[in-house]
Amino acid sequence: MKKLVALATLVLAYAAPWTAAQAQAWPSKPIRILVGVTTGGTTDTLARFLGQEMGKELGQPVIVENRVGAGGNIAAEAAARAPADGHTLLFVNTSHSVNMGLYGSRAPYDAVKDFTPITQVSTGPAVLVAAKDFPGKDARDVIALAKAQPGKLDFAVGGLGTSIHMAGELFKMSAGVDVVNIPYKGSNPALLDVVGGQVKLMFAPVINAVPQVKAGKVKALGVTSTTRIPALPDVPPIADVLPGYESTAYFGLLAPANLPRDILARPHAVAVKAAQHPELRARLEPDGSRVVAGTPEEFRAFLVADVEKWRQVVKATGAKPE
Repeated sequence: MKKLVALATLVLAYAAPWTAAQAQAWPSKPIRILVGVTTGGTTDTLARFLGQEMGKELGQPVIVENRVGAGGNIAAEAAARAPADGHTLLFVNTSHSVNMGLYGSRAPYDAVKDFTPITQVSTGPAVLVAAKDFPGKDARDVIALAKAQPGKLDFAVGGLGTSIHMAGELFKMSAGVDVVNIPYKGSNPALLDVVGGQVKLMFAPVINAVPQVKAGKVKALGVTSTTRIPALPDVPPIADVLPGYESTAYFGLLAPANLPRDILARPHAVAVKAAQHPELRARLEPDGSRVVAGTPEEFRAFLVADVEKWRQVVKATGAKPE
């Protein structure tokens, strides 16, 4: 027994300096941040800002790679299978949670178990907009019209499985109405059809909708946060009509599962510093977005709850992936 204790002590004595040295060596090469969406959107823009600021702090290039397809599943699967050494990260949005409900057992990864949360970067609302000729001024009118004409109203959906798709599904579930989804490959083409009147309603990212609202090309009927937002101070929350309604997108940074704790501390620190950058706050806060920059434990707890929330919405509404 004494020999076993001595051996264990010797192993620990050697392991501790090795682990510390491993953490100090990170990063030993360029870091990749995988993103499951195309370039130019909110998710990609946030990932690139974060990568740029992290690279400055770490003295290593941080390269954003867009692995597009299957609602983000391609990027997530690649990240889940990467070595847990901190050199491959994954920047995610709400689709990461939603996919667990949409794909179920067919999903090639588990949104929680197959990743090490680093930090939730931010969260932000959407806005329900309508074509100029829509005969309603708020969410209450939408519900009344939908109940009077089941299946006659339609939502332009800028990507199935996205946060704005789920905002509409939660709305339908909460209000008990039947509104038809018209899928689009992105928020911009969907919003353009609402501007043109081809589709009457849409849950749109605030950043895309505000210019059209201010130009008088669409009407803003309600925001998906529980409070009003600076960019649209006259637009009430949908929760005023549907108590408890809230649908906000999140953005966050993950690593493959089992990232050593000593390594995790470093990307967490630099990612939080980047998320708290004044320039990023100035971009996000007018649109009602909020910088979170929390702990890995807080992000894990959030993911567990968010996956379950959208799993229930998908089950109740019968939402399908692309």
